[in-house]
Amino acid sequence: MTSRTAKSIHHKTLAARAVTSSAIASLLLTSSFTAIAQTPNAPTPQSSSQTTVQNTVEAAPASALPTLRLDIPHSHNPFNIYRASTVPQPNLANSPRVDSLIHDGVLELSLDDAIALALENNLDLAIARYNIPIAEADVLRTKAGASFRGVNTGIVQNTPGGGVGGFGSGAGGAGAGGTTGGAGGAGTGASGLVQSTLGTGTTVSSYDPAITGTLSYSNDTTPLSNTQTYGVQSLHNKEFIGDVTYSQAFATGTSFQFVFDNDRITTNSPFTYLNPELDSSYTVTVQQQLLAGFGLGPNLRYLRIARNNQKISDQAFQLQVITTVTQIASMYWDLVAAYEDEQVKSRSLDFANQTLTTGRKQLELQAIPAMDVLKDEGEVANREQDLTIAKSTLQFQELLIKNALTKNLDDPILEAMPVRPVRVPTADTIASASTPAASSSATSPATQDVIAEALAHRIELSESTIDLQNRDISRKAANNALLPSIALIGQYGGGGLAGQPNALSSSTVASTAPLSFGGALVNAYNASSPDYYIGLSMNIPIRNRVAKSDQYRSELEARQAELRQQQLKKQIRIEVRNAQYSLEQSEARVVSATKARDLAQKTFDITAKEQQLGAGSAFQTLTARRDLAAAESALVAARTAYEKARIELDRSVGRTLDTNSISIDAARTGVQSAAVQTTTTP
Repeated sequence: MTSRTAKSIHHKTLAARAVTSSAIASLLLTSSFTAIAQTPNAPTPQSSSQTTVQNTVEAAPASALPTLRLDIPHSHNPFNIYRASTVPQPNLANSPRVDSLIHDGVLELSLDDAIALALENNLDLAIARYNIPIAEADVLRTKAGASFRGVNTGIVQNTPGGGVGGFGSGAGGAGAGGTTGGAGGAGTGASGLVQSTLGTGTTVSSYDPAITGTLSYSNDTTPLSNTQTYGVQSLHNKEFIGDVTYSQAFATGTSFQFVFDNDRITTNSPFTYLNPELDSSYTVTVQQQLLAGFGLGPNLRYLRIARNNQKISDQAFQLQVITTVTQIASMYWDLVAAYEDEQVKSRSLDFANQTLTTGRKQLELQAIPAMDVLKDEGEVANREQDLTIAKSTLQFQELLIKNALTKNLDDPILEAMPVRPVRVPTADTIASASTPAASSSATSPATQDVIAEALAHRIELSESTIDLQNRDISRKAANNALLPSIALIGQYGGGGLAGQPNALSSSTVASTAPLSFGGALVNAYNASSPDYYIGLSMNIPIRNRVAKSDQYRSELEARQAELRQQQLKKQIRIEVRNAQYSLEQSEARVVSATKARDLAQKTFDITAKEQQLGAGSAFQTLTARRDLAAAESALVAARTAYEKARIELDRSVGRTLDTNSISIDAARTGVQSAAVQTTTTP
């Protein structure tokens, strides 16, 4: 392959990526991962005082993105409670920010841009957002006295290429939406913990008032064996019934019931005094639990646990944001590494092609043997292979990050669009952070302060604390359920009678009952015929094995959860220390790789100078250039490991949200600020 052909292929590849040669040169000047190779085609390095220019790209206004509202709708219309509330279909369109970051057919991304796009479009976060209104629905359910259904508070981990970092982090779970198990909620929990006694205790009645009624008409015909009893051979009765019952329970263990019964009876019997007969009565019943089921504790346990679960759900969403941001940041630096490594391999191929062209010219002049040209061709083939691998790696990393930052990749242009990272740290920035003063011993007070900060800010500990509150609520309710059931019952009522004298009756006895239904109502409520009752209802289980088993199991599970919290604290300590060790190691790796790159650069410069003076061979120069490329790639990998170590330290300490200035309220809605900040260099 000739030098002109190789260069043509290379420039066509760059043209397909829609990046001009001048843009590449500008990017190479600013990238901290760009090797400082002093070849004829290499860019001139810039000093650490190089200025940056902040350009603000106006994205679509926030109003273009509808605010995500998944909370339960409320209405002043009383009939809406009997109508189904529908949840809108998920919006699968990418946010306008994606289009605003496309320039000349290239998606230009800074780390801030990637995080903002993830908060708007990442499907892991979109799935996790539904857990918040699910927890709210659980609270609404328990306000009526029903048991909680539980919420999924695990972490969604479905983004390819974005594993959760951290020492001792577990694999993804099998929950809904690919979530791991989390604290709170119903069902089987994580790490071998079960939550079967959450909410155990006495039965809780509905706090929503209920009105039941009966309206009926019956026509009964009964054949008789004689006429002495009713005065007719066949008895015909017609009855209209209208009954209404109102019932409600209260959180003190009190239940209330009001029953209002009415009927109208007509008959063909001449032996009845009233025909039709009108009856009206009412009964008020109040029942109060005195032992088991008494008080607010056991009767509001469902609501209190549901509200705690809602807090856990809010905390879990913050943890989801932290996890997703950590994933995206790691993927971004993988993209930067792949991009810079592709640039290293591209420059290495350019130099190999230049050397091959020079060698062929010298061979035509019979200045070098043909064997040297064959070696140059072999070197070009190796560099082409390295570049092909680097390009395919870069393309895959581009696909991974586009998948993580979009809701869909249905657009083939977007799917095939190259991604160019911008705003990467300079070499001097990382070098200054890699000094011994930036590191601290694992036993120093600074480390203990960092551990204390992690214990105060880690979401997992906050979730565990709230979960312990739930278990304490269940434990107290289980203790109450051990008591016998004794209820104080009081009842009061009254009845009224009215009706017309029976026209078929031959009796001369005058009726004292009022004639109309209104008279029956008056007599029912004027205490002229009162009914009252007071008593105790008692239920004493002899062995009480079920309640005893639940009570003791709740105690065991509470103690088990306390141990789990202690284990979590120890795990956080290990994670923080491991993250600090990794950061120290990566700092040392950057320093070592920088020195190795500088030495390889000097060696290459000397070898190239010797070749120009005729004291060295082209093969020696190619070997030195290959060593320089390997040192540059090692430096790229070292700096990527350093950035990932910083990300992991932020995650382990609980600083991720503050470090990246992330608003949880904005993350809940999936709508970020309207302006996109990007940084370019002149």
